[in-house]
Amino acid sequence: MEDPSIKVSNISHSYGNVKALDDISFGVSRGELFGFIGPDGAGKTTLFHILATLLLPEKGTASVEGLDVVKDFKKIRKILGYMPGRFSLYMDLSVEENLWFYATIFGTTVEENYDQIREIYSQIEPFRKRRAGKLSGGMKQKLALCCALIHKPAILFLDEPTTGVDAVSRMEFWEMLRRLKESNITILVSTPYMDEASLCDRVALIQDGKIMKISTPAEVVSEYPNELWSVESKDIYRLLQDLQVYPGVKSVHAFGHAAHLACEKEALPANLLREYLACKGHEEIGISRIQPNIEDCFMELMINK
Repeated sequence: MEDPSIKVSNISHSYGNVKALDDISFGVSRGELFGFIGPDGAGKTTLFHILATLLLPEKGTASVEGLDVVKDFKKIRKILGYMPGRFSLYMDLSVEENLWFYATIFGTTVEENYDQIREIYSQIEPFRKRRAGKLSGGMKQKLALCCALIHKPAILFLDEPTTGVDAVSRMEFWEMLRRLKESNITILVSTPYMDEASLCDRVALIQDGKIMKISTPAEVVSEYPNELWSVESKDIYRLLQDLQVYPGVKSVHAFGHAAHLACEKEALPANLLREYLACKGHEEIGISRIQPNIEDCFMELMINK
């Protein structure tokens, strides 16, 4: 990768005996929308804190736009927009007061950079006099993004920006990110929601402080090695137990109201599985071959790491 916007080399960090990041390395191209996908506790926030110059790494190096996160932290903060996982704006200030405040911190004005946030801010501008603490989750999200963008940053860090937000607001937020990307801003976003991985240019799947895979969402799915089936019955809990001991099954995971069953390719005759489940007393049985998604791939990597 030539002249990456973000470069991380062998970064490690621990909290006591807990290894939050374990020798991770990656790069992000300029103008790329790069996603860190993993559950809570995977190390995403620790990584973001290091890249945002809020935390010193114990080992390794990292740079943002060619600037070292330790030596050049003041310069990085001027070109960085950061939206933490927890809403961190001032609850007792109004929408416009929060925006003015953040613009002033970066030595600019709302008027000077209004074009940068116009499309997003126009959705909450009718509520500009409302205190931030009284906003809905989706509106808080939009305000926080406006405050992160008001100084025209070259890079945007978004740490689990859609956690706790309704599904419609989540999709609206990702639409905003896609439009922001068109202005050549490098966007690094973390999320525990596997379905959001498909909206990124590339993703890093992370668990227990280790990166398991970095690739495009399409490549991650295409490399899934198993045959995958969706299996349903009236008793999902007992279904999972019975499938785990069925011959040829590699793994079984609950997925909503169904079980996702992975096996070696062409190793599972559906009619024999149906007979087996019927003999076990299952009712309302449904069996269908399905295509894997990012979550299925993540679970496969977890099993084989």
